[in-house]
Amino acid sequence: MAASLIEKKTRCYLPEAFRIDSWEDLSSYFEELESRILSSKEDLEKWLRDCSELESVVSEEVCWRQIRMTCDTEDPQLAESFEFFMTSIQPMIQPVADRLNRKLIDCPFTATLDSEKYFTYLRNVRKNIELFRESNVPIQSALAVAQQEYGVISGKMTIEVKGAEYTLAQASRFLEDPDRSLRKSVYHKIFQRRAQDREKLESLFEGLLEKRQQLALNAGYADYRSYRFAELGRFDYSPKDCELFHRAVREQVMPLVNELMEAKRKQLGVDRLRPWDLEAEPIGTQPLRPFQAGDELIEKTIGCLQRLDPFFSSCISTMLEMGRLDVESRKGKAPGGYNCPLAETGAPFIFMNAAGTLDDVTTMVHESGHAVHSFLCHPLELNGFKEYPTEIAEVASMSMELFTMDHWSNFFSDPKELKRAKQQQLERVILLFPWIATIDAFQHWLYLHPGHSRAERETVWLEILDTYTSPVVDVTGTESYRSILWQRQLHLFEVPFYYIEYGIAQLGAIGMWQQYQQNPDLALSRYRKALQAGGTRTLPELFALAGLQFDLSPQHIGTLMRFVKTALEKIGH
Repeated sequence: MAASLIEKKTRCYLPEAFRIDSWEDLSSYFEELESRILSSKEDLEKWLRDCSELESVVSEEVCWRQIRMTCDTEDPQLAESFEFFMTSIQPMIQPVADRLNRKLIDCPFTATLDSEKYFTYLRNVRKNIELFRESNVPIQSALAVAQQEYGVISGKMTIEVKGAEYTLAQASRFLEDPDRSLRKSVYHKIFQRRAQDREKLESLFEGLLEKRQQLALNAGYADYRSYRFAELGRFDYSPKDCELFHRAVREQVMPLVNELMEAKRKQLGVDRLRPWDLEAEPIGTQPLRPFQAGDELIEKTIGCLQRLDPFFSSCISTMLEMGRLDVESRKGKAPGGYNCPLAETGAPFIFMNAAGTLDDVTTMVHESGHAVHSFLCHPLELNGFKEYPTEIAEVASMSMELFTMDHWSNFFSDPKELKRAKQQQLERVILLFPWIATIDAFQHWLYLHPGHSRAERETVWLEILDTYTSPVVDVTGTESYRSILWQRQLHLFEVPFYYIEYGIAQLGAIGMWQQYQQNPDLALSRYRKALQAGGTRTLPELFALAGLQFDLSPQHIGTLMRFVKTALEKIGH
């Protein structure tokens, strides 16, 4: 089913055996596209298809280089391959890509294209023209390389627990252990290890801040925030809307967070809830262990998705057959998780760092939602039509987390464990919002205050962190750890300002799940319809296709929070 969607299309412009080893391999094709005479609408449409094919091949090439590097940060050849592309090929592509964009906009036949079909595509092209500056090309190349250094540094972080070496992702399992003294010990070891690289990460980050501000100045923007909002194509909401979201979290979410923290304190039977208690189980209750190894995680995910929708399951099965899954944590592997679309062949690549926890199940089905999105968009005619807003991309993934819950018996055969897993998942839906607001508010400050000192950054970070930390949690004595807590968030280093999307999408996912509770078939039909549209509709239109409101107001968020709270109470009875 899924395989039929992602059959690699026959190339019409490039030779089937075409490879990219240098700029010279590409230059003649870009030159031909730039010089080609367009004498009719048909000529223009053929030219667009050829541009799209070339773009897809280039995109897939750079994605594979990045995937291989993140899977093994200790192989210098893989890093060199990625760096070569970003410093020797990508800088040559950008100026000619700008000229091709201008050729499209200046072509008299562009006005005859289907306005509905091409509206968002042409809007993005005009945005790219507006942002492009030749002087930014070397800066963007340097940034692309420097940002990957975060994964190299983090991938080497390990600690010893009970005489064995663990990555930090693997060690996080011990924070669920009923033994409070073990949890405390591991918590301290994790942050002491992070502290060893504090200076490296501070210096790396300051270099990134400086380069990003220069990008903005070169493009005529006063600060990187305004530049980045334009670059991300945030046409449908503004920094003011982000501030409204922050306020909504403070007003509508934090009271629920405080209730959850107090319930956790009572459940554990402790006088003071400490940071190493937040993932813990009470004495006598074993942590949830939904799988033992990566192969089992994949197998159980496929089974879970089969019950939800056979098409979703077939997407992951197809990826498994194609070798497009790397799920287990290991030393030398970059941190985090992602689904990387592969523009030409269609089936994406899922990367994550599983260690056997419920969080890993959530991550796997989350990335599976992204993967399904990639499959559903692949048939769209142009690569540019598949460049959907990141907010709807995260609706795809976060909705999948909630849709699949009713089918988690694959992971939890014991009904009591299944109930605990659902409770923990819904609690995390609520608990995610304060961290999203924290990271997003921090980024707004960072880029509105270029040239700030390290001390100023730490002071503001702690102020924001305290705003979104429940007073039920006693953080006494962990101040030095809290000051570097932001360094664990790879988005700050690798994809700046990409974080509010998770908040917007979580609201959408709750709305999708609300629909699913009432009419599963209708909800899944709307979900597919929205994802199949790719980037051919505006963000509010994509939300509407999914049957959702695009609304960041405290009133709307309050309504959704009450729905989640009620759902949690039902599971608890």
